[in-house]
Amino acid sequence: MPRSTASRPTLAKVADHAGVSVSTASLAFSGAGPISPETRERVLAAARELGYTGPNPLGRQLRSGRSGIVGVVIGDNPGRAFRDPVSVQVLDGLMQVLGERGLGVLLVPGLRREGAPRDPLIASTAMDVAVLVWGALTDDPNVATLTGRGVPVVIGEGHRLDGAPLVRIDDRTGAAEAIRHLRDLGHTRIAEITLPLGRGERSGPVDDARRALADLTPARHRMAGVRDVLEPVVSWETPASLVEHGHAAATELLGQWVPNAQRPTAVFAHSDLLAAGAVIAARDLGLRVPEDVSIAGFDGLDLPWLSPDVLTSVSQPLREKGEALGHAVLGVLDGAEPAVQTLPVHLVRGTTTGPAPAA
Repeated sequence: MPRSTASRPTLAKVADHAGVSVSTASLAFSGAGPISPETRERVLAAARELGYTGPNPLGRQLRSGRSGIVGVVIGDNPGRAFRDPVSVQVLDGLMQVLGERGLGVLLVPGLRREGAPRDPLIASTAMDVAVLVWGALTDDPNVATLTGRGVPVVIGEGHRLDGAPLVRIDDRTGAAEAIRHLRDLGHTRIAEITLPLGRGERSGPVDDARRALADLTPARHRMAGVRDVLEPVVSWETPASLVEHGHAAATELLGQWVPNAQRPTAVFAHSDLLAAGAVIAARDLGLRVPEDVSIAGFDGLDLPWLSPDVLTSVSQPLREKGEALGHAVLGVLDGAEPAVQTLPVHLVRGTTTGPAPAA
């Protein structure tokens, strides 16, 4: 039978049993404050004897005015997030830092498809800070809801918001480095497979008008980096960073949509999963990588299932990015001034890029 409310052990009973004050017993459980190891052990021994497991977390939350929960807004589709090693590694670093502070994490679906209702978790769930892992859009409804509730936000790779820390990568420089690598190999007909540019899901060519509407920062920065070096022969937008979307885009660019005489000799994809899909599509079309077409990606993922190919890729510090987001959250909770942190990237050459084929 469970204990009745009246018979449940309390902190006061533990303090009395250990022969200390209630405040001293409280310090023993908090792990902080001026209390000797011997006294702490005496209090904990008394708690074990009485079956007391610690202060009521709800009461602690009410006293502190905090929930102990950090909301992590991961995008419009949680299933996709957990299929993407980029998301998994960033979340791993973030949760490690928050866990060390004893903070809980709530994964919140954020951005929705156009016309769909806003996720109620954004509007109602208790959280001390919200992390927008993949940034904020212009006039982002999630940001408006959170700031309207008084929930501070931390931004990952998004538009800068007043009073909000921002953690980003130097992806414009990284994209330009990848394109210079391809150009130095003799490629002039270089195609681009992009991440989603904004709200909604779209697959198709990107013209100047569409590019001007780009609102998601990773795609916008990487497109700018490409064009810092040269204008791609064609740019193709995908609805998400998944292998199947890279495969579909490359099938169009290398086999169906572009005439053979104008076929790109190189493809730069905004993510490694998109690039891996392009490698598989090239194989399916009977093209050799890199003899017939070179393919480069962005992220620096280890993809052993793509063997024997090893992607040439712009490597970004994924786990470190998550850790930086976690430390930004702790800074918000500790009252630190919000700052912008930019993490470096670098090109890692694999087997999927080589000299341009002879004309």
